[in-house]
Amino acid sequence: MPGPLSNLRETLELGGFSFENSRRNAVLAATGVSGPRPRKTGTTIVGVVYKGGIVLGADTRSTSGDTVSDKNCEKIHRFHDKIWCCGAGTAGDTEAVTGNIESQLELHRMATGKALRVVTAVTYLKRHLFKYQGNVSAACVLGGVDVTGPHLYCVYPHGSVDKLPYAAMGSGSLAAMALFETKYKADMTLEEAMALCTEAVKHGIDNDTGSGGNIDLMVITPEGHTHHRNIVKPNERKYKRNYHFPVGTTTVLSEKFTPLSSLVTVETEVQPTGAMEIG
Repeated sequence: MPGPLSNLRETLELGGFSFENSRRNAVLAATGVSGPRPRKTGTTIVGVVYKGGIVLGADTRSTSGDTVSDKNCEKIHRFHDKIWCCGAGTAGDTEAVTGNIESQLELHRMATGKALRVVTAVTYLKRHLFKYQGNVSAACVLGGVDVTGPHLYCVYPHGSVDKLPYAAMGSGSLAAMALFETKYKADMTLEEAMALCTEAVKHGIDNDTGSGGNIDLMVITPEGHTHHRNIVKPNERKYKRNYHFPVGTTTVLSEKFTPLSSLVTVETEVQPTGAMEIG
């Protein structure tokens, strides 16, 4: 009679991967039940450390499967006046997570009475994401300036963190990173950093179907922030049609007119709650 040790030995000898789900999917497919289609999110978000602060950049396309649901959405979210975050992944997750962290940081600032640090925002964000083990689809490029200088981080959906001089995330990150690795240099001026981020997002838009729309930039300095909304519009339509159709263009098949006198009016009188007497 097999005992616990023999069962354990058999389990260890099997090893490798379990393909039970593959067999299950094949059985379901034979009965006409198809599995869910893979879905891809599309975004290009970037960040650069320059001599005086941080420049963040993002495209403005929001996709739902193969459909462009929003051509001009905002992907740069506020944590603090000098700490901002670009979000990639599921739009609802990024907005909910960044809004939650923004509230926690404000409570932390009021409780301590001290200026916020960028590492504090990173710690709150990565701890929140780590709790969900990647099930919250929010990949973030977080940048800010505090008393210790400018800082730029990549925060991944499962909670891991990278601190880098330049960063790119999202489905268009490969094209953007190729440009950064070619043209980035230390101690860039503000104009050079803005031009590099704009070109990097443009590379993501040109080479990734999930990225598109316009380009947003956020400049963060020790004095504050400057939001450049739609600083570049690479996908404007060249030919626009004005739709002015004269009356009668659409054929009317039938008409029905109901006079108001034939409608039944019901009047209901309700005693207000405040007029009730108990006794």
